[in-house]
Amino acid sequence: MAQLFINQAKQYHLSRPNYPEQLFRFIASKTPCHDLVWDVGTGTGQAAIPLAKIFKKVVATDTSPNQLEFAAKIPNVRYECTPSKISMTELEQKIAAKSSIDLVTIAQALHWFDFESFYQQVKYVLKKPNGVVAAWCYAVPHVNNSVDSVFQKFYTVDSKPFWESQRRFVDEEFRTIDFPFEVLDGLEDTGPIQFKAESIMDLQGFFTYIRSWSAYQTAKEKGIELLKDDLVKDFARAWEEDGKSEKIVTYPVYLRIGKVGNLD
Repeated sequence: MAQLFINQAKQYHLSRPNYPEQLFRFIASKTPCHDLVWDVGTGTGQAAIPLAKIFKKVVATDTSPNQLEFAAKIPNVRYECTPSKISMTELEQKIAAKSSIDLVTIAQALHWFDFESFYQQVKYVLKKPNGVVAAWCYAVPHVNNSVDSVFQKFYTVDSKPFWESQRRFVDEEFRTIDFPFEVLDGLEDTGPIQFKAESIMDLQGFFTYIRSWSAYQTAKEKGIELLKDDLVKDFARAWEEDGKSEKIVTYPVYLRIGKVGNLD
């Protein structure tokens, strides 16, 4: 995963959506204690920063040092660059001790992980039985009918060969992703529960978002420019149709959430 996001950390920081406050309030309402959070795959801190407003301490980890360089530094967030494979000893040294974490969050990253080893670590560090794990993704954005029409063809046809196979979990709204945790009190299942994120963008900002994709980097490394001149013109024509340079771009957000339960 780290290799996919090394070269476009700045674009990622500038263009990825901020998650809605309702998402964090909901997660916090299901978390009995608000002392310590482990935000895994933090990227440039999109989830770590709002979590730090609710929880006393946040440990935010990522395998990409380039991403962490762009993360906002605040007193109660500790950033750690971790290897892609981490031992239990390293877990205790760099993250937290056994059964000491109230909440583990994974924003737009779970589909890249080795589920078996990662879940073992999550179950090790979460407090028993009510420690919470929350993982969410956001799907393709919606602008308006004209822009969406150009985007859908671009996403499903032009960019498709350059996405890693794990991307399908996002397209499937995290419904099919492995999530072996118990249902929280008051909920019928572990989700997905839908929220929405919104960003105000101009067309260049929208292109910056596309350039932050792992698929865009993969294509570029193969000598292929996904944003070809004809496509840029199609986007510009659709974008300018309503005469407004800035638009509200909406991303559906899908949350899986559960508790660790009683484990040895």
